[in-house]
Amino acid sequence: MFGRVSKFKKHDRRFHKLLEFLERVPAVEINDTDFGGFGSGEENGVWWVKFSLDIEDDLAWNVVQELGHVLNYLSIEEPLPTQFKPVSPPPYMNGGPADFLSWVIECKSAQMSPDRVAEWLEGRLPRPVDELENWPDED
Repeated sequence: MFGRVSKFKKHDRRFHKLLEFLERVPAVEINDTDFGGFGSGEENGVWWVKFSLDIEDDLAWNVVQELGHVLNYLSIEEPLPTQFKPVSPPPYMNGGPADFLSWVIECKSAQMSPDRVAEWLEGRLPRPVDELENWPDED
């Protein structure tokens, strides 16, 4: 929407659409900071978005499975240039996964913008993504 101020004002504008989509995904942890609980950036032609999941949420592993499928394995013959993976500082120095496990979406292709990734996710994850009844009801 023209003139709309994103709540993610500390992030480069090119990440806003993807961040706004991810904040609607169940189990994704958000906060009231200017970063909204997300990290984002670009270095050496690789862009990334980092976030945490509430691993106690009943849908957390469904979210991991859905994101992993779309971003890592949607097509064997023509995979997306994206990667979804867990990241963590050394657990022995920090603590367990509830506080220190994060997830990152990385992309090494300039042709696959964060906006396009948001569109791919929106078209393939349960719709609408923020309505819990649209997610699988299984363990």
